[in-house]
Amino acid sequence: MIEKTDDLETCRAIRREVFVIEQSVPEAEEWDGKDGEAIHLIARDDQHAAIGTARILLIGDTGKIGRVAVLKSARGTGTGAALILAALDELRALPGITRAKLGAQTHAIGFYEKLGFTAYGPEYDDAGIPHRDMSREL
Repeated sequence: MIEKTDDLETCRAIRREVFVIEQSVPEAEEWDGKDGEAIHLIARDDQHAAIGTARILLIGDTGKIGRVAVLKSARGTGTGAALILAALDELRALPGITRAKLGAQTHAIGFYEKLGFTAYGPEYDDAGIPHRDMSREL
């Protein structure tokens, strides 16, 4: 189950586990001060435990999907794809939003391509992890 949430504490706990602990993203880079202006999504398993999160920032006519994190125990269950599809549904419901974009870790480009995103621009470093920008029309 994916839903919008104001429970930033739980979202941040998932992001801390995935990005800060597993991927060694520096705390200062993970907590960029933009959570207060974002739409947050949370994924829950059948027992209602939080297992994933994503956030959406609105920039002009574009929704930027980011901070997509799924706990290790829930990976491979379709939770990541469900979060992206839910984010796209949220964006489609907003007037004036016509495009979605994200910064994909390069190992995940194929995952996002299956969801309709196309990579563009050069590879870049974000928190020590190679990324490429990707986008899709809504």
